[in-house]
Amino acid sequence: MASASEALLDRMVTETPALAECRAGLQMVFEIIRTSFAQGGKLLLCGNGGSAADCEHIVGELMKGFLLPRPVPQAFRDHPALQGEGDRLQGALPAISLTGQPALCTAFSNDVDPEMGFAQQVYGYGRAGDVLLGLSTSGNASNVCHAVRVAQAMGLKTIGMTGQTGGKLKELCDFCLCAPATETYRVQEYHLPLYHTLCAMLEYAFFAV
Repeated sequence: MASASEALLDRMVTETPALAECRAGLQMVFEIIRTSFAQGGKLLLCGNGGSAADCEHIVGELMKGFLLPRPVPQAFRDHPALQGEGDRLQGALPAISLTGQPALCTAFSNDVDPEMGFAQQVYGYGRAGDVLLGLSTSGNASNVCHAVRVAQAMGLKTIGMTGQTGGKLKELCDFCLCAPATETYRVQEYHLPLYHTLCAMLEYAFFAV
């Protein structure tokens, strides 16, 4: 019987055949992030424009229920401090989008360096064993590349999600998942089923009964 991950990958390829070439790579990305979560790590994400929106989208799928119910442990729900409010919580996979800090990013851009805003957040939030996922359709976004370099210096695993060529991120990251397109909008259209499948795989890994 196929595992949940295999079934989800099969469905992705059936629905979007062009992503068949990304199947093995997405499995590797899943393993990197799953291992980090299992060891108490977190996922940091960064990108620009449409990729920034994708970062926020991914966080939304990981930090609350996506396809499965995620009741929190009964022992936690029974804690007297919660007074029953634990029933209104869901299990979460820790993910932070570095695109959602406008006060910090604008202050850092104005006071220090506009290309280093994501890198500064990686330095502040990141810990060895965490994962940084950098999205860039070209693979050449300078602020994402700077964030990857800081992440590597701090002992984080680094993943790029890019277009066909991979750009600079393909050389910088521990692993780069390259969607089979070069036009920005087409790359973004492929990124959606890739990260939806990834989020579903992670959810099943941690929350399937």
